[in-house]
Amino acid sequence: MEQRPRPYPSRSRRTSAVDFAPTPAGPAPFSPAPAGLIAVRPQHKGRTHIGLPPRQLDRRKGWEQRYQLKLLGLDLAVGAAAGILAYLLRFGGPVTAFTRTYVILSLALPFVFVAAHALTRAYDKRFLFVGTDEYDRVIRGGLWLIATVSIVSYALELPTARSYVLVAMPGATAAMVVARFLLRHRLHVRRSRGECLRRVIVVGHELAIIALTRQLCRERFHGLEVVGACVPKGSDGRVGLPIYGTFDDVAEAVSIAGADTAIVLSCPELDGHALRRLAWQLERDEVDLIVASALIDVAGDRTTIRPVDGLPMLHVEHPRLSGGSRIIKELVDRIGSAALIALSAPILVLIALAIVIDSRGPVFFRQTRVGRDGKEFVIFKFRTMYSDAEARLNEIRHLDEGNGVMFKMRNDPRVTPMGRWLRRYSLDELPQLFNVLAGQMSLVGPRPPLPREVAVYAGDVHRRLAVKPGMTGLWQVSGRSDLPWEEAVRLDLRYVENWSLSMDLVIMLRTVTAVVRSSGAY
Repeated sequence: MEQRPRPYPSRSRRTSAVDFAPTPAGPAPFSPAPAGLIAVRPQHKGRTHIGLPPRQLDRRKGWEQRYQLKLLGLDLAVGAAAGILAYLLRFGGPVTAFTRTYVILSLALPFVFVAAHALTRAYDKRFLFVGTDEYDRVIRGGLWLIATVSIVSYALELPTARSYVLVAMPGATAAMVVARFLLRHRLHVRRSRGECLRRVIVVGHELAIIALTRQLCRERFHGLEVVGACVPKGSDGRVGLPIYGTFDDVAEAVSIAGADTAIVLSCPELDGHALRRLAWQLERDEVDLIVASALIDVAGDRTTIRPVDGLPMLHVEHPRLSGGSRIIKELVDRIGSAALIALSAPILVLIALAIVIDSRGPVFFRQTRVGRDGKEFVIFKFRTMYSDAEARLNEIRHLDEGNGVMFKMRNDPRVTPMGRWLRRYSLDELPQLFNVLAGQMSLVGPRPPLPREVAVYAGDVHRRLAVKPGMTGLWQVSGRSDLPWEEAVRLDLRYVENWSLSMDLVIMLRTVTAVVRSSGAY
């Protein structure tokens, strides 16, 4: 009689669970984690089989449903607040026969927004929790609603107050994006404490399991907690995780480990027929099946599954490096930088005076950087070092804490007292707004490199130069100077390959929290 597989610890002395401990890399980037994972949800739902314990299943469903209800409540509250605010700003005063229609419209607005977001599937669990798809769908629902109201008003010649529409609907859409961002941030905080996590069994070869587990353990924002693995027959199990059997034992491994998700890594043993049989086994227990493709850092909005003669083909779109979206990005950069310069003008003046008082030398630091397509430009920053900083670099080069490409030193003696404070809150980078206004940089993008850094780039790293460098980016909100060189490059390449307007919006929102924390800034 066949025995049920039992978990046994890894026998490896080279890798252990300590190898997968979280690293102080800061908040995680905004893409489904890790990139290249394709979720396959069960098609049929029935009673719980031997796989997932009922208590574990109820716990997972419980927090997910509560999260969806909170989203619904937030959208209703924000929609109601936007309608009331738009009415007061446009009409004010008591209700009249003319404004009675807008009172009714204001009361109906939150329900209309919820219906629009339901149509764009902004409440679908597969688009929540991680990634930017949720924000894309909220923005899409708001735009469709604005377009519908405009077309209907024009076609029926309704006396619609344009100022009311322009205040209520765009304002509600923007506020809903911010509210969802804050709610998700709260979820990520809970996940960092070990709550609201999915228990995962990883299926694949040893090296692939080690790489995936190390990446998932770096941060818990994605909500995937690896609890064990299934490896090929004859494997020595050196993955630093409990082994629950072979590829034939995945369904039972999920049951023994109390997991609710199985991640299948790319391997020749698990072909289409084997995956189909595995999906049939897991669907009885409502266990999610996730298949990791060989694609690196390619987000879901660039991939589409298209059936060809009954075979599902994964079609990969080219990254959006030009076109209408890039024109919108240019407009946002120019208008946004001009508005920020106007708003921050008093702060810029005060910082300039403080630098003059603190140490001798110019107010601004000018340096040549490399921009889009390798074009060089002069970047502007507030001076944070003493005037002889470059001459003293050779004296402390042996104390480099960086990576051989970028010089980094946590307690650099060349930094002035005022400069240390400016760097802590990234205020020294405010003059880069003038670079953005001039079209040399973007508000969001890869880090602007030095010419000597570009000179030692490997082939793939040159891809960073396909877009304009940014004042902030994935590197900024993911640890800044604490990041190793390889991780900073990977984040910049992920941004280039998967850029979207919603990603820019989320990065700018997370930049605020990163600056307040001041982690990785030195």
